[in-house]
Amino acid sequence: MAGAYDASLPAVPNWLNNGDNAWQLTSATLVGLQSMPGLVILYASIVKKKWAVNSAFMALYAFAAVLLCWVLLCYKMAFGDELLPFWGRGGPAFNQGYLKGQAKIPETVRKFGNGTTEREATMPYFPMATLVYFQFTFAAITTILVAGSVLGRMNIKAWMAFVPLWLIFSYTVGAYSLWGGGFLYHWGVIDYSGGYVIHLSSGVAGFVAAYWVGPRPQADRERFPPNNVLLMLAGAGLLWMGWSGFNGGAPYAANLTSSIAVLNTNLSAATSLLVWTCLDVIFFGKPSVIGAIQGMVTGLAGVTPGAGLIQTWAAIIIGIFSGSIPWASMMILHKKSTLLQQVDDTLAVFYTHAVAGILGGIMTGLFAHPDLCVLLLPLPNTNGAFYGGNGGKQLLKQLVGAAFIAVWNLVSTTLILLAIRMFIPLRMAEEELGIGDDAAHGEEAYALWGDGEKFDATMHATQMQQFERDQEAAHPSYVHGARGVTIVL
Repeated sequence: MAGAYDASLPAVPNWLNNGDNAWQLTSATLVGLQSMPGLVILYASIVKKKWAVNSAFMALYAFAAVLLCWVLLCYKMAFGDELLPFWGRGGPAFNQGYLKGQAKIPETVRKFGNGTTEREATMPYFPMATLVYFQFTFAAITTILVAGSVLGRMNIKAWMAFVPLWLIFSYTVGAYSLWGGGFLYHWGVIDYSGGYVIHLSSGVAGFVAAYWVGPRPQADRERFPPNNVLLMLAGAGLLWMGWSGFNGGAPYAANLTSSIAVLNTNLSAATSLLVWTCLDVIFFGKPSVIGAIQGMVTGLAGVTPGAGLIQTWAAIIIGIFSGSIPWASMMILHKKSTLLQQVDDTLAVFYTHAVAGILGGIMTGLFAHPDLCVLLLPLPNTNGAFYGGNGGKQLLKQLVGAAFIAVWNLVSTTLILLAIRMFIPLRMAEEELGIGDDAAHGEEAYALWGDGEKFDATMHATQMQQFERDQEAAHPSYVHGARGVTIVL
């Protein structure tokens, strides 16, 4: 075993930093856990009982499908050589010679007007395999977030077609433009860890998808209680804790920036959760668990565009605004807008991710500290408007970057769904919508009474007795109890 640490062995090349590689793999695992099992659990528990299996499976399928597409084509579309100013040239990323080499993002090199190099390309001190997997976890969670807008009615077959198409034609464009050396990267738009690439993209794409798929049945829109609040909290907890890898891994090193980012991330989340909860108490008289989770998410999404580039007091300010502005957009603006009411965004992904992502990008344009920017960003003399200098221009860049990502996702998501609709219905049939998981998968999450209802003998006893008589007639071996659990052999 000692030989594995011999510097002369090819397994430990001179450029490999064991600490950076270990942290990057840990960060990738934390982000992966946000999706699997974090969002799988959260989606399964936050919906009505009849949609628990379908909602969990949409996340499970997306995680697996994105990984395969990522190594076959999409990694290089997002982080490879330039094809267009906003898109990389796709290709496979599974050759061992490629994956064993030092990680490199080739188009991040900056050159002077005379062609000489101003700044070398980003080359972290770990293998390409680590970078490919780390960036996959970001692509996977973005796609899963889109699903949150269409839970409870999207045809699972249409979703299976949507995932790879959206990854190819939407996600890779934002990732390359802002992270892979595209035109927004070189212009100086700041997106530290995905406020635009992930949250704005998923929020806009989810809203557009919800429009084209159509709303849930009226009964589900009016009453859609979570089927398991405690599991919902467990999923949310995995999401929160995983964000330390989400923002802590963005610098591609275990360095000063990653430490600052982890602290700021958790502080913004806590502040936003408390602000959202206080607003719920003030206006509705009691705190809401779902509201607290939404506040947590908006705080995390809001700080992400600048987590490692802002001072800690600014993270608190971002948390305050992330807990209040998305709350107001959801509770006040939504009720006054006919368009917003027509679009049935099941988990309010537009408000918790798109609104929070834009807000965070703008506030990064205000509060990005010059001393922290110089540690990470490729463009010299970068800072937020609060610190003078070129800060006003930086704020404008943030707005332009947000507009590009929003418009691209609006157009690309629309075209993808219209293309799928030509071959597969986007929406489940009405009779299937009334049944839920059993119609979509032939499986149910629980062998328990009701759909988010408490058993009331005066209302449900007759129905239960009739159900038991029907079961006895259809299955003579059936014994009173949970369906499919208690049988006579």
